[in-house]
Amino acid sequence: MNSLAKVPVTVITGFLGSGKTTLIRHLIANANGRKLAVLVNEFGSVGVDGEILKSCADADCPAENIIELANGCICCTVADDFIPAIEQLLSRRVKPDHILIETSGLALPKPLLKAFDWPDIRSRITVDGVIALADAEAVAAGRFAPDPDAVEAQRAADDNLDHETPLSEVFEDQIACADIVLLTKTDLTDEAGLEAARAAISAEMPRAVPMLPIVDGAIDTRVILGLEAAAEDDLAARPSHHDGEEEHEHDDFNSVVVELGEVGDVDALVGAIQRLAREQNVLRAKGYIAIAGKPMRLLVQAVGERVRHQFDKPWGARSRRSRLVLIGERADIDAPEIRRALETSGFAIAGFAT
Repeated sequence: MNSLAKVPVTVITGFLGSGKTTLIRHLIANANGRKLAVLVNEFGSVGVDGEILKSCADADCPAENIIELANGCICCTVADDFIPAIEQLLSRRVKPDHILIETSGLALPKPLLKAFDWPDIRSRITVDGVIALADAEAVAAGRFAPDPDAVEAQRAADDNLDHETPLSEVFEDQIACADIVLLTKTDLTDEAGLEAARAAISAEMPRAVPMLPIVDGAIDTRVILGLEAAAEDDLAARPSHHDGEEEHEHDDFNSVVVELGEVGDVDALVGAIQRLAREQNVLRAKGYIAIAGKPMRLLVQAVGERVRHQFDKPWGARSRRSRLVLIGERADIDAPEIRRALETSGFAIAGFAT
């Protein structure tokens, strides 16, 4: 009976830009009377996903039930961030029926699952399931697979080297921890690409789990909520590249925050982001942009060279402050060069700052 009293928690993981926030927006909109709470974790210091989700708050998931943990990986800040946030939610006058955790795209889910054994919370919450999202187009294109030529060069130089790339390790750990894998962005690839993505993901699965294609986060909530997996008690079935390590680091990746003035040419901004993806291997870019003469703020979201943007809401009393967060591998990303590239692209008409 004690386990039945625990509040179920769904961990939603997936690499940068795989659609985690879009899925949670769908879950909030389709809660069907279930009282939800959300913890959203950002790798960079500027929170974009939390702001998006708070704009979707409703009676089933009020804004105060959406807590943002920025500037760090939730699996590395358990005592300082995760535990206090969970305790804050569980102390609400109306306790949530279900908690959703959106991890950073660079987070390893298994260390987070271990945190559910923390004495202060282990009798109060349980991992209902781990949902891993995978961008079908990116997977089919081989973005998470090691470069065969680079691997061969490493092997020729030293047979003892680890031939996994940082991207492939994070991707594999996320897939290996999942109870369900959701293939996202399936509208951006054809059937051959979808099959290639399925094959690539299946090759990384330590055990058979359902793999479902979705578009724009749309899925019946009954499919992914209420799994009763108790994943914190099933860690051995979820292997990780970091098993046996006391702690892990995220030094392979870095984020850069760039502040811009008002933007006069959206197409030039998009072109600059695409060039940075090509030339500096920027994996992810997102932020809010002030467009000259427009009262609405522009939400920009990019995965590699795929850039999407839309006006989401008026600036209102908020400062018209354009800010972009760009994330890439530390070996590739050059913060001064990124700032120079954006500054010289000609789209900002006033007040460039970094």
